[in-house]
Amino acid sequence: MVFSELKYPGMRAELIEHLQALSDAKYQRIAWVEHALGGGKYDEFDYAVHFIYDDTNLSENPDFDIGTILMNKNESDSIKQLVKEIDIIFERYGLTLTDEEYISKPEWKNVILKAKEACLVFGVECATTRGV
Repeated sequence: MVFSELKYPGMRAELIEHLQALSDAKYQRIAWVEHALGGGKYDEFDYAVHFIYDDTNLSENPDFDIGTILMNKNESDSIKQLVKEIDIIFERYGLTLTDEEYISKPEWKNVILKAKEACLVFGVECATTRGV
């Protein structure tokens, strides 16, 4: 499958932005904790959560999104691994922590790692701190 054949390429672009944010601890501190992106930009962990868990099938069955948002099984598998790590944090600490509290948990490093791996599978840069 090629990018131009995807049903929702705009949603794929949004997913990639969330993957980049989830892969970058420096970005998370600047954007999610300090709210210092500048230029009127704003981001928070909740945006990625809503996209992955509420707006798409990615948290339940990413295979379903092959051809719509995802290009292949490798991408689907990378999302499954990322969701697994986020789920671990939610199960251990609940759904009401602040972004700063989530990113301070020892398990958060696994979220960053799986997001970096997903970026590699998607063929995109991990770091989002360029220009921050």
